[in-house]
Amino acid sequence: MGLDAPPVEETTVKIFNIPNLLSMSRILSVPVFIILMLEPSPVRALIAGIVFALASATDWLDGHLARKWGQVTKIGKLLDPIADKILVMSALVILVEIRSDVVPAWIAIVIIGREFAVTGLRSIASSEGFVIPAETSGKYKVGAQITAVLSLLLDYYLNREWLRDLGWYALWIAMVLSLYSAVLYFKMYWNKLSKRS
Repeated sequence: MGLDAPPVEETTVKIFNIPNLLSMSRILSVPVFIILMLEPSPVRALIAGIVFALASATDWLDGHLARKWGQVTKIGKLLDPIADKILVMSALVILVEIRSDVVPAWIAIVIIGREFAVTGLRSIASSEGFVIPAETSGKYKVGAQITAVLSLLLDYYLNREWLRDLGWYALWIAMVLSLYSAVLYFKMYWNKLSKRS
């Protein structure tokens, strides 16, 4: 190890700061969510909804604290989007299983496929020295996804038609925004390539 290598304690502190721990907690909440919904019941759906809501809240909180406290790290930049995708994808797959009347498999496939495509695109862009910033429509998409999941889980508990309708509309909005934001990401990448050439 060179003399300029960071001390182990300092590196550990940077990795295990509160924002990163919040991102990790979001990943760890996924198995809890899945176990609750393996044998779904109204009460289990309610508890799963609470777990999902708390995990979703950490998505905003970890980024806010990282910027406020100056604790933005490379591991944090990696963990945050991965945690978001694992949480939402798991919820969508579960909803296809228990709410196929509202969540058709093809919509889940479109949304999940979009996540893989955009993640791959941003990785390629990064390797070529391009930075593709997050789109505002992508943030709205996440809000629509969270609304859809929570509404449908609460409907499983309360059996209210307005919750089912809200979840259905939010899911379609999430899918449309997923495709729209994906087009914008690919357009940004193409424009950057064109400027370079």
